[in-house]
Amino acid sequence: MGLGTSIVLIAVGAILAFAVDFQTSGIDLHTVGLILLVVGIFGALLSAVFWNSWGGFGRSDRVIVEEAPPVRRRVYRDVV
Repeated sequence: MGLGTSIVLIAVGAILAFAVDFQTSGIDLHTVGLILLVVGIFGALLSAVFWNSWGGFGRSDRVIVEEAPPVRRRVYRDVV
């Protein structure tokens, strides 16, 4: 799960847990919101811990060296 997905889960979970005032007979929306909120926070923490191994925007430990192809030169001599 990426950081963006975690933020979306946190936002949806917070909306369902704290802002929705709707009662259903088969499902408790506040509990679903809290579950989504906890899963989103857990996913964000995991993304932060493993950010360096997934790439991110930091420095790279790999060094790629490309050598230029050899240049062929022609030498012309003037005959005097």
